[in-house]
Amino acid sequence: MVRKKLWSQRAPIFFWTAVRLKRLRRMFDWHCDGRTYARDRIQDNLPFRIKEHRSVLLRRLEGVDPQWQINKVTNLKLAVSCLDGVVIRPGEVFSFYRLVGLPHPWRGFLPGLELSGGRARAGVGGGLCQLANLLHWMVLHSPLTVSEHHHHSYDIFPDDDRVQPFGSGATLFYNYLDYQLSNQTPHRFQFRLAVTDKHLEGALLCDKELPEAYEIFERNHAYVRQDGAFYRTNELWRRRHVAATGAEIETSLLRKNFARVMYEPDTLAEKTLADEIFAKMP
Repeated sequence: MVRKKLWSQRAPIFFWTAVRLKRLRRMFDWHCDGRTYARDRIQDNLPFRIKEHRSVLLRRLEGVDPQWQINKVTNLKLAVSCLDGVVIRPGEVFSFYRLVGLPHPWRGFLPGLELSGGRARAGVGGGLCQLANLLHWMVLHSPLTVSEHHHHSYDIFPDDDRVQPFGSGATLFYNYLDYQLSNQTPHRFQFRLAVTDKHLEGALLCDKELPEAYEIFERNHAYVRQDGAFYRTNELWRRRHVAATGAEIETSLLRKNFARVMYEPDTLAEKTLADEIFAKMP
């Protein structure tokens, strides 16, 4: 018992030491990895709209302090002020946290809703994942290349006003769980972002009308149960087609999702052996 108590007292020190080292490594990479990072923001819109999307700011979430979501809106406004208008030129890399910086109280960030270890809690800067989700969804509908993307390992809340397929979001943690993309095309792209009374809104713009378009869809969605716990699985696919005619060019698998569900789903497709699902995972 004594050893266990001592370890529990020391563990936070080890955790934050590891976090600090990872953050220092990321900062070193930002300055020394030889890549050119997008940083310029312009107020004039690029002429062609590739994709636009919006998501509801305040959702009905059972068991969550409403103030966490109210604070989340403040955090989103601060982050949007750092990203709106950013241009990603050919050969450049977009890094979410290199532009947004450290979410800290002295910058005005508040304890907002964040997901950690399968539960909802309050954390300074919480709620920025909603912005990463929006960016990722728009990028999937473009020829930009996602170079760093981290997934949620839990499905915390049942679907409520969800318009994107399960597993198409992104998670963040300053600064070593970043969201990054690279522009390997000959064109310039731009993010336009805004927080309205009810929505987080975004648009991905380009300096040229592109000949191809993209569609994201899911297959084989199901809930499974193993040892009394629920899991959710699906496949995310992307269809690339000619923008003018809709003629299919290519359909490819983006990702297979398998996440622990922290609520009891209304409908359940039971399987006695979840190993069957795991065997299909890459």
